[in-house]
This record gives sequence, C-alpha cells and structure tokens, in this order.
Amino acid sequence: MIALHPFSARAQAGQAHLRIMETTDLHVHVLPYDYYADRPVDTVGLSRTAALVRAIRAEATNALLVDNGDFLQGNPMGDYIAYERGMREGDLHPVIAAMNTVGFDAATLGNHEFNYGLDFLMKSLAGARFPFVSANVVTREGADPTRDETLLRPYVILDRRVIDGAGRPHRLRVGMIGFVPPQTVTWDRRHLEGRVRARDILAAARAWVPRMKEEGADIIVALSHSGIGPATHAEGMENASVPLARVEGIDALMTGHQHLVFPGDAFAGVAGVDCAAGTIHGKPAVMGGAWGSHLGVIDLLLETSGGEWRIVGHEAAARPIARRDGDGRVRALVGDVPEVVASVREVHAATLAYVRRPVGRTSAPLHSYFALVAGDPSVRIVNRAQAWYVAEMLKGTAHAALPLLSAAAPFKAGGRGGPEHYTDVPAGDIAIGNVADLYLYPNTVRAVRVTGAELADWLERSAGIFRRIVPGGRDQILIDPDFPSYNFDVIDGVTYRIDLSRPPKFGPGGELLDPAARRIVDLSYQGRPVDPAEEFVIATNSYRAGGGGDFPGAKGDTIILEAPDTNRDVLVRYIVAQGTIDPAADGNWSFAPLPGTTVLFDTGPGALRYLADLRGLAIEPAGEAPGGFARFRIAL
Repeated sequence: MIALHPFSARAQAGQAHLRIMETTDLHVHVLPYDYYADRPVDTVGLSRTAALVRAIRAEATNALLVDNGDFLQGNPMGDYIAYERGMREGDLHPVIAAMNTVGFDAATLGNHEFNYGLDFLMKSLAGARFPFVSANVVTREGADPTRDETLLRPYVILDRRVIDGAGRPHRLRVGMIGFVPPQTVTWDRRHLEGRVRARDILAAARAWVPRMKEEGADIIVALSHSGIGPATHAEGMENASVPLARVEGIDALMTGHQHLVFPGDAFAGVAGVDCAAGTIHGKPAVMGGAWGSHLGVIDLLLETSGGEWRIVGHEAAARPIARRDGDGRVRALVGDVPEVVASVREVHAATLAYVRRPVGRTSAPLHSYFALVAGDPSVRIVNRAQAWYVAEMLKGTAHAALPLLSAAAPFKAGGRGGPEHYTDVPAGDIAIGNVADLYLYPNTVRAVRVTGAELADWLERSAGIFRRIVPGGRDQILIDPDFPSYNFDVIDGVTYRIDLSRPPKFGPGGELLDPAARRIVDLSYQGRPVDPAEEFVIATNSYRAGGGGDFPGAKGDTIILEAPDTNRDVLVRYIVAQGTIDPAADGNWSFAPLPGTTVLFDTGPGALRYLADLRGLAIEPAGEAPGGFARFRIAL
C-alpha cells in the first residue's frame, strides 16, 4: 500500500499536491559503475535514481521531473562518445537516451555541457524528448536580456493537468527557466569565444520572469545550475542561488553545481538559508548531490481561487540512493530500473572496451591517497607530461628560454567524493581508463608567463587548503573541508615549503584574506631563491589559465600558449612515448618543521597499502575517521 504525502492526504477541492523532482550534476553517470576503477558501485547512477522517481510518481498524482545540468561530461562514457564514436546527425547520446527513458519534463544546461564544443552539444540535445532552457547564454546580446538571441529558449511554460483533492482536473501552467554560471564562457573559451556570451544570472532572471508571468505561468521554478553561496548579489557571481531566490515571481529553486546536498547541513550558517526547512529566503529549494546520488524533491500544496494558483504549503527533501552505515560500508537503498540499464547497454560495453585499452606501463603504483600532504605520483606524472608537451610547443618562440614549470592538482582526493574517490592504479599496464582517472576533465593545455611574485602567490592560493596550525598543538585537523582538492596546485620545477603556523593569504574561493601573509617559504629555482621580478612559464590547463579558481598569475591575461590538445590526450601521448613511466615524486615541496606538533589527515582506507612508500613524512595510522575515511597522524 502506497503511503500518501500529507499534502495529498489533506488536499481538498481546489487544492492540488504537486511534486517536483530534480536530478543534477549527473556527469554521464547513467549506471552504478565506476569506469576508472572498473567495478560496480552503489553510490551513483541515474538507473538507481530512476527507481526513486518511479516510487514518487506512484505516491503523487501530480509530478514533474527536471534535470539541473552537467549531464553530458564527467566520466569515460562521455569521453568515449565525444572522442571515439562521435555524434553524427541523428545519433542519440546515451545520457539523453537514458533521460528519455526516465521521462524528464524539462532540463537546463550546466557549465560542463560546453566542454566538447557547441556543435557536439547541439547534436546531443537534438535527441531529447523534453525541452531544454537557458536564459543567460546568448548568441547575441540585445539592449536588455529580453532582446537577446539566446542559444536555447530562455524558458518554457509546461501546460499540465493536475488533479485536486476532490478528484477534479485543473489546468496548471508551470514555468521553467534555466541559468548557468557566467564563468562558463571563460572556462570553455576555446569553444565559445566569439560564439556565445553569458549574462549575469540575476539580470537575466529579473528580465525574463515578469514575461513568464505575463504569458500565464501560474508558478515559476528556477533551474539554477548555480550553487548556494553569498546572500549579497555581485555582478557575474558563480553561485547565485541565494540572491536569485529573492527575485519576485520565482516560487521554487532547483540548485546544483556544487555537488552537495540540500536540505542538509552543508550550508549551515549561510545567510538566508534554512537547512532544516529546505528554504532559501523562505522559498523551497533542493540540491540533489551529484552523479545521481540523490533525488531532490519539492512538495507544493497549491490552491486555486478566481482562476489563480497560490502556494499554501511546501516541503523539500533530498532522497539518497545509498547509505553509508556506521562501519563505513555502503548499502544500496534502491535497485536499477531495467529499462534505463537497457537504454545504454551497448554503449556501456563499448565504453568498457575503450577504457581497458592499454597505452603503456608504469613501474610503480599511481595513487592520490597522500596527494594533499606529500609529493604524489599521480600529480607528478601529469606535471611531467604537461612540461614535456609545452617545451616542444614553445621551441623557437620568444618564451622558450624562460624557466619552464608545470602546475597540476589532485582531482581525486576524497572530499565530497567519499573514501573511494582516489586514483589507485597498480604497477603494470596503463589503460585509457587509468589515464582518465589521473585527469578527470577534458581541459586543454595552456601555458602562462608569470613573475616570481605571481608564482609565489599562486602557491599561496594553493596553500589555503590547510588550516592554521598552532605550534606545539596535538592532533589538529589539517585540511579545510571547504577547499576543493582541484585547487591545490603543486608546481613542479621549483622547491618550496609550507609553514602551517602562518595564516593563509587566500581563502577557499580565492578571496584575499591577509595581504601580508606568507606561508610559502624557501621558494627556490635550481637551488637559488626565486626573484619576485624574474619570469617563468607555467604549463597548466585551460580552466586554470582562464581564471578558474581565481589564481594570481592566471586570470586569462597571461596566456602565451593555447594548445589544441587536451591535457588527457597529452598524458596519453607522454605515456606512449615513454613506454614505461617512473612516477616517483621528487619531494619538491614539504611542510616546514614544527617540533612537537601533530596534525590529523583523513584519506581513503586504501592508503594503508602505500604507507611504507612515503619518504620524508612522519606519518602513522590514527584509526577511523567519519564517513568511511581512514585517519592518519603526521608529526610536523
């Protein structure tokens, strides 16, 4: 027997219970499978989220399902389609095939939809049996947003028939409007420059929402591929969902981009946000995690009077597909929907063949368990490949004589991805899947020309990942959980130490905290101190060089090389050229000694296998950590 939601149970004549469901940041995770580790997992997959959708549709007479963007890129299935199979006219992208099977009502774009270029994107969207909306990506700007030529329709008004508490049908017109971070056009400049621009999210919302009301939208839902961030609006802000909630006419918000869960405690203390009620400025909102991990659900109790609808009650929840028990083990809460699995069966098999194809060998394991506390083989090999490629590309140019450095960050280092979210490639053959595991994103290679002062501040920005440590203190937590590992750049080619007793110069978002702070000490090139005025070339990626992460020296104006190749392709070429690689880290960075001081560092349980390989770090197991992680004690 199906349990009715209280809104359904108490709805009367003229009142209707509407459930709006959200997936977000699927990143091509159609199936519960980790292509990098080449094994099934229970924590991801639209085929599992679809089981929650099916159950909710059975619970509610009136239901809508939307996707909030970042569905087209993010795992090897997406790369296989983009780089191997391609998208010809009439082809059906597997994630679109799966979404058609589940039965979405509307969707918006995320920033990663543009990673493979506009032509690929538009061919992929063409197969959808549901509308896509995006109000702030424009092909030509007009005098105001309503005069823009937008890449996609800015909004859609869904004409739906809803049943009230007395069993009578009513017409309900639901407006769906979509937004993407304006930074998208910078992050994917090579695909988008000269072709599209991005409006500020609030500017677009304030222009289009009144028009939606004029056209008869009874309620309006914002599909905001933008996170829950500052309450005060700033022009061009990336995470704009909090000020967006203040826009008159918007009734509910689907949020995303941050790969977090809302309602929940991830946004405790954020102004205007009620984590328990699931509201932003009093309006219901959800964020459904990432990779299909959760289904966001907003329940609305609607009442009609005089031909107008109003919301008289609302609730918000995020339903998980799996749960991690107290012993750290993951327990699936739902099974697969067979039709969704069948929709991608052939592409899944082709993806497995693609990722298992060997390209070379490694003489030692490649893992990222200790990437945040010591020289790391998974980061080192990326740095070497980038420098190898850029050195060749700069031959014969005015930049060739400058010292060449390379910056890379650990993309898989636990955090929000969980205790299994680490690179772990054993010694032996390296396959394409392993390379994709080492470099998750389809960024392209860039090189920037910076001063020694900018180089030092680049490292200061990275060093913000560490909490300030009190000398002589015992077992202090080392890592700031709000700082993503992909912004912890290690720069190869120089040596340096990080003094954890000093305050950070930059915060988690790149904001300047203390202009006088200096955590980076003993910064040297070839054994001599770096002069603030001397110049360097840094090999990096398109995201970083174009301003991603807000790093000094990498704001888009220092680029000297825009290479046509992805960092991942360069990594493959490097491994093929070397045949067998030696990924041993050279220990070019370390923590400055703090005698009598210990810190605690959490990483994946798999780290225990490699503890004996660490050199120059006094580290020992310190038991279990929350969420299935393993805890280690480091003596500074």
